[in-house]
Amino acid sequence: MRTFYIFTIFLVALSSVSKANESALSSGLIEPTGMVTLTDVLNIALSANPELAVALREREAVDGIRVQAATRLNPSISTSVQDTRRENRQIYLQLNQEIELGNKREARMDAADATYKKANAELDSKKAEIHANVVSAFYELLAAQERLKLSQSSLEVANQALDASAKRVKAGKSSPVEETKSKIAQSSAKIELSQATSQLNSARKRLSALWGSSNPVYEYAKGDVENIPAIASLNDLSSALENAPAITIAKLEINARDGITKVERSRATPNITLSAGVVNNQELGGINQALLGLSVPIPVFDRNQGHVQEAVSRQYKAQDELVALKAQLEANLAFQYERLNAARQTSESIRSEILPGSQSAFDAATKGFQAGKFNFLDVLDAQRTWFQAKSQYIQSLIDAHQAVAEIERILGDGVIHHQAQE
Repeated sequence: MRTFYIFTIFLVALSSVSKANESALSSGLIEPTGMVTLTDVLNIALSANPELAVALREREAVDGIRVQAATRLNPSISTSVQDTRRENRQIYLQLNQEIELGNKREARMDAADATYKKANAELDSKKAEIHANVVSAFYELLAAQERLKLSQSSLEVANQALDASAKRVKAGKSSPVEETKSKIAQSSAKIELSQATSQLNSARKRLSALWGSSNPVYEYAKGDVENIPAIASLNDLSSALENAPAITIAKLEINARDGITKVERSRATPNITLSAGVVNNQELGGINQALLGLSVPIPVFDRNQGHVQEAVSRQYKAQDELVALKAQLEANLAFQYERLNAARQTSESIRSEILPGSQSAFDAATKGFQAGKFNFLDVLDAQRTWFQAKSQYIQSLIDAHQAVAEIERILGDGVIHHQAQE
């Protein structure tokens, strides 16, 4: 049975191998093959995820902002001619240098540094998000593989029941109606197998999409879907919330807004322009005279008050957003924690109480049917009960793993699964 299961997954994977190879060659991506583990897919996703590449480019762009913020103003050179007549002509040649006052350059550099730190934090947050997405997709794939095994077992039982029904009808021990019901049950099992295969294909593609591949080459995933990682108490998790990626970004956004406010306030102080040059005066026999100048704007109307108001308001807005974000994450963390506990309790209850009983009832009904002691409806009812219990068990497991992934998405670093792998 296990060999048939692995062979089926291999056939599912084989159908897309050629297209995946072409895609991998064109993008330079080395696709994982054969069996993959959670560690394998995490490593390749964190090295090849397209969204992570976008975040890296953004950080590079912000680094350019830092470079530009530290640059000083360029000098300028100007010339002019007064009176076009040669005997009265005066030619001016002047070098001008604008001097920034009000610590404008320092304010720009501080604001750029704050923006760069925010970009770094966004990159870390993106890594945490990718980690959570990979964990969720990986365990969805494991669950899809388990559903495929379940569907294959159901079809195998349906085939055996149909064979037994046909023999009993042929021997005159059962009504042809029983054989018809067996055929219907077999058709339903085939449909469930087809759906399970489709779900497996979708799960494989969702996982490979996290490293930028639309046609996965690997054959199957290896992992223990029944092993739900242990996590700390809700109080401990809430204490770690202060260092969550989203909270860190929100705090750095406040710092960046504070830096922008300081930049706008510094612009209220006008710059001065120093000038030095020479005048060639033909009225005085063509002698050269020194020229010195100072230009100071008078901030009567424009004191940059509008931009200062905007910057201050956006800083207050960032502070309000941090308060709202903390409340939202706290509520989401509590929800996922309760979801995890509920899923864990459900899975344990099904595994220890429901599955053994439904499996025993199904085996007894099958043997009794083959021996002629039960009719096919008893077998069908027992099979449906076992199938539903197994499906609920698989769903409770995936709910638990998704809750863990969401908790890691909120808190960052994937610390839960790192500890589990150790």
